[in-house]
Amino acid sequence: MRFKQLHTSSLCLLPNRTRIHAQSAAPPRRNTSDFIKSPTSKPLPQPRIKKVTDSDIVKCSIAITAHMRNGQCDLALRLFNSMPRKTTVSYNTMISGMLFRGTRYCPGAPNGLVDEARRVFHLMPEKNEISWNGILAAYVQNGRIEEARRLFESKERWSVVSWNCLMSGYLKKKRLEEARQIFDRMPVRDAVSWNTMITCYAQNGRMEEARKLFEKSPIRDVFTWTAMVSGYVQSKNMNLAGELFEAMPCRNVSSWNTMITGYAQSGDIACARNLFDRMPHRDCISWAAIIAGYAQNGDSEEALRMFIEMKRDGERLNRSAFTCVLSTCADIAAFELGKQIHGRVVKAGYEFGCYVGNALLAMYCRCGSIDEAYNVFKRIKDKDVVSWNTIIIGYARHGFGEEALKHFESMKRACIQPDEVTMVGVLSACSHTGLVERGRYYFNSMSQEYGIVANSKHYTCMIDLLGRAGRLDDAQNLMRSMPFEPDAATWGALLGASRIHGNTLLGEKAAEMIFALEPWNSGMYVLLSNLYASSGRWVDVRKMRSKMRDTGVNKIPGYSWVEVQNNIHTFSVGETNHAESDRIYAFLEELDLRMKRDGYVSATKLVLHDVEEEEKQHMLKCHSEKLAVAYGIMKIPSGRPVRVFKNLRVCEDCHTAIKHIAKIVGRLIILRDPNRFHHFKDGLCNCGDYW
Repeated sequence: MRFKQLHTSSLCLLPNRTRIHAQSAAPPRRNTSDFIKSPTSKPLPQPRIKKVTDSDIVKCSIAITAHMRNGQCDLALRLFNSMPRKTTVSYNTMISGMLFRGTRYCPGAPNGLVDEARRVFHLMPEKNEISWNGILAAYVQNGRIEEARRLFESKERWSVVSWNCLMSGYLKKKRLEEARQIFDRMPVRDAVSWNTMITCYAQNGRMEEARKLFEKSPIRDVFTWTAMVSGYVQSKNMNLAGELFEAMPCRNVSSWNTMITGYAQSGDIACARNLFDRMPHRDCISWAAIIAGYAQNGDSEEALRMFIEMKRDGERLNRSAFTCVLSTCADIAAFELGKQIHGRVVKAGYEFGCYVGNALLAMYCRCGSIDEAYNVFKRIKDKDVVSWNTIIIGYARHGFGEEALKHFESMKRACIQPDEVTMVGVLSACSHTGLVERGRYYFNSMSQEYGIVANSKHYTCMIDLLGRAGRLDDAQNLMRSMPFEPDAATWGALLGASRIHGNTLLGEKAAEMIFALEPWNSGMYVLLSNLYASSGRWVDVRKMRSKMRDTGVNKIPGYSWVEVQNNIHTFSVGETNHAESDRIYAFLEELDLRMKRDGYVSATKLVLHDVEEEEKQHMLKCHSEKLAVAYGIMKIPSGRPVRVFKNLRVCEDCHTAIKHIAKIVGRLIILRDPNRFHHFKDGLCNCGDYW
């Protein structure tokens, strides 16, 4: 409404209306005697000529700027053309609006606005430095570096700002040599000139050239020093980075954060923490850097503790901090803490963003709550390929293969191009649910439909799919057709299939290849031992133990954990150190009696020791996952799922036992091992005993 009033009140905005001038709007001719007869009559007022004042020009400029900000580019241009008098300021306002506001607010290609601005520029009767720099910057920002260079060469003298602008244009195009030529030609260089060139060399790993310029630079401010430190950090040269950092005459928060991130990424978390404690002032990036450092170096508990300290310190939680701590919760399956952090994410307004939303999605998937993961997925506004991959892989790992494939089809309908990770998730979904033909279809369509070249992970998924389905010959034929040598994971899939189907000969062949590639892989020794034990070949089981001792391979101890009231309770086989061990074992004995009445029979053939049957039953009863499940049932309120996590593959006996337990106590029990999730309910598992 304000602009409408401006149109009707300012003469300069009414080009199509008749203006009142003495020559064109003279009053009707009258006889001079009329004035004599009427001495009291006053002469008619003479028309006034409306002059265009500086105030009118300012109003027009303000209106042009407002129209551009509101995306009304055409209206702004018509208003500009209607101005009866234009100053240099008027031209610069229009050019500036087209170049810097038009590209943001107006629909259409930015290059079209640049061309319009150039036409206005050429109409200017008098150009000043702002005009020239505006057009030059527009060419640079739109990547039209050749036109920028021609414009630059058409004028003899330019300011240092103009030289810097052209140089940055070449640097954005990664044309470092031409940028250096511009830098060397500059008659005058300021701090921006030196810092821009040094930073670009450092960011591209050319630290020798960066160091030479750094030594020559007459102007070394905190940004110059930080650029060099950052370059050495990116080059993984923490020794030189540390020396330069300690020599800095002054440091800002950014330089401290750069060093903390560098030490953390190189695995030296102690030095990172030392610097963090020495900082005179910290910001949210500092906290996020140290939290990420602990998380990436496997110290999840310290990462969470630092997150709590960050809140106590009153620092605003940013996206990076939320993402790091959510990833940490996913790593240790801290479901309750993850839900609490989700609440803080909602309060901070980050829930619908793709960056934090993907971290939330991954946390729920890996903590065993696929339903809440899906709810988060629906609320992410701009889903990227990571969002789709996470939900597809999440459904696949939870054993809901059909749901995973439905989301894959939805992903294609949303015009999101699948990548290599997507196809690993799709093939895994087929493998976990035995969808052999669909798996073959997706595998064959990878290169034809999506241009994805199958890698070792895709072949491993297919060999696992065929092997689990009992098609061992097809699995071996596919392995022979691979365009590269099989790795340990591929042979491991074949060994796993051999164990499932009792093919000892093929299992021995696969194990031999694995031991040649990874002699320290204790998991493969255990798989082969299981295969021997299930066949009653106890001599070979003992030989495998001797071989492990001779090669110095230690079996990874199995343990399980369950979260109760924000505390993680960990159990190993035959655990007796827990404060409530007596109650747990008493409860297990009660469950064992009820399970046997329900038809449960111990799978004693899985025990890798040649001992009496009764001793085997006792050993199976003390498995870590059973202890964790029992404790979870005792402590977690009825109606809520019991989520248990194990570092090794769940054994067949525990899988069978937990199906009976879920039926007896009427609870949903979710168990995660390194391969997948099992959802036990009403005496059944969603894997259908196919895992």
